[in-house]
Amino acid sequence: MDINSLSHKELTEVITSGAYDRELAAEADRVRRKYYGTDVYLRGLIEICNVCKNNCLYCGIRRDNAGLDRYRLTPENILACCEQGYGLGLRTFVLQGGEDPYYTDEMICGIVSEIKSHWPDCAVTLSLGEKERESYAAYRDAGADRYLLRHETANDEHYARLHPAEMSPIHRKNCLFTLKELGYQVGSGFMVGSPWQTAENLAEDLEFLRELKPDMIGIGPFVPHKDTPFRDFAGGTLELTLRMVSILRLMFPTALIPSTTALGTIHPQGREMGLKAGANVVMPNLSPVGVRKLYELYDNKICTGEEAAECLVCLRRRIKSAGYEAVVSRGDVYGYSSSSGNF
Repeated sequence: MDINSLSHKELTEVITSGAYDRELAAEADRVRRKYYGTDVYLRGLIEICNVCKNNCLYCGIRRDNAGLDRYRLTPENILACCEQGYGLGLRTFVLQGGEDPYYTDEMICGIVSEIKSHWPDCAVTLSLGEKERESYAAYRDAGADRYLLRHETANDEHYARLHPAEMSPIHRKNCLFTLKELGYQVGSGFMVGSPWQTAENLAEDLEFLRELKPDMIGIGPFVPHKDTPFRDFAGGTLELTLRMVSILRLMFPTALIPSTTALGTIHPQGREMGLKAGANVVMPNLSPVGVRKLYELYDNKICTGEEAAECLVCLRRRIKSAGYEAVVSRGDVYGYSSSSGNF
């Protein structure tokens, strides 16, 4: 089956048919091994703050969640996390947080510059939401290598049901194309099983990604949070999420696809199953243990009480048990030259 040649209707049929799951996973694993062998890339995740100006209806750190204790890491805190991660063998740091105006462009650029100065052999990934072109350009000039911004859903009507009126799906998509123009390795993605999502919506997500051609694609099941308007909705299923991982690997053979914490949250072997379905990235948490429980995008998030070293040992063991090998590397997308910044 050549998934890239399928029409919208045919994509929808593959998405809705569980009959393909074993075949899809086997083919997806064969494709990922062709380009990446058994390598699994590790990203040191640093959740820099749980303050957000936005009010997305599904998110536990939404602005109107008055029951959440808020925190912000200082630049010194962030650098200390990187130092620990480097000592543990990590060569990519992912700075993720809510859209918090406290972190000015000057501050973000300073943090990125410091990381690149101390650990020049490392990649810096930012996941800080929607910004204007000037901000993205400044971060890039400071040394940022990658940017993650999930589009969440490509269908405008569906987007409007998940987000407040002041948020624009067009602006979000434009941010992604701007990031590509600026030379970032760009990551996008979507939730699987979010409220009111249809198979046709998921097919639209795949078609949008065909247009974007991202380097990284992060998907995970929707997991409801008790302090959001979506608390009573059912979560996304393991089966459909794994099917989408496999489809994405077949559509984007060289993409970097994480096996997410959310998969591990809904099933004890979820991350291992994600790897076997075609994923090739995992993200051990470098955030200080004292704030991990506060970065709660959804309920029952795993690994919130483990020290970074303990978390990493556990992940390496899990990766090996699934038949793969965690590697010490920047883990750039296939074909990328870190010396030239080009493919």
